[in-house]
Amino acid sequence: MSTKDAVAVLAGAIIVVSFIGSAKTPPATAASPLGNISGTLPGLAPIISDTEKSEARGLIKRLRVKGFGSNTGYARTRYGENWADSAVGVPYARNGCRTRDDLLARDGQNVKYRAGSSCEVVSMELTDPYTGRLIHWHKDNADAVQVDHVVPLNYGWRMGAPRWAMTKRIDFANDPLNLLPVDGDANEEKDAAGPSSWLPPRRGIRCAYVTRFAQVALKYDVPVTSADKKIMLTQCR
Repeated sequence: MSTKDAVAVLAGAIIVVSFIGSAKTPPATAASPLGNISGTLPGLAPIISDTEKSEARGLIKRLRVKGFGSNTGYARTRYGENWADSAVGVPYARNGCRTRDDLLARDGQNVKYRAGSSCEVVSMELTDPYTGRLIHWHKDNADAVQVDHVVPLNYGWRMGAPRWAMTKRIDFANDPLNLLPVDGDANEEKDAAGPSSWLPPRRGIRCAYVTRFAQVALKYDVPVTSADKKIMLTQCR
């Protein structure tokens, strides 16, 4: 193991985590959010050029602004069963695989499936867009990689989701545009925060992250706070 590698011991098993050398170098399989409006391409590549940053700011400027509403009544079940294949209006819907497995297969490399299954991912390598780490993942330590809702479910709830039809909430929770497999610790640190409260530790990915946030918010007509919109614009200067 090189000096750039770290070893984390979780639940008696070993996860090898490698650090990508340059924050500005996108993984070979990562797609820019500007060219991935369906969310079916893997990863999240940095937005670097002035032209792309201008395009990203244009998206962010279109976002509606409002203050947070009440959190009353929020529960994960308000968006349907966790990772169930029950959405109807998004890619991968009703393909026979759990949403989480669809996303692990989309973004992972060297993906291996449970014997006899074409859905259940049991191991893979993931280049985490939020931290730049290469994570060698196995399902025995499932939480080492978590699937992040870029626009958190609780954020959507406080911005109007209680008034949505249940089908829209299920789509929002299972839309690959709103989902990224990432480092588990980074995802837990983010929790339900908007961009003014949390941004990926890897600075070079922040414009791409807020662009993806804007794409999801625009697709589902989710407003953002004024503080979030201001911070989002500054990431793509």
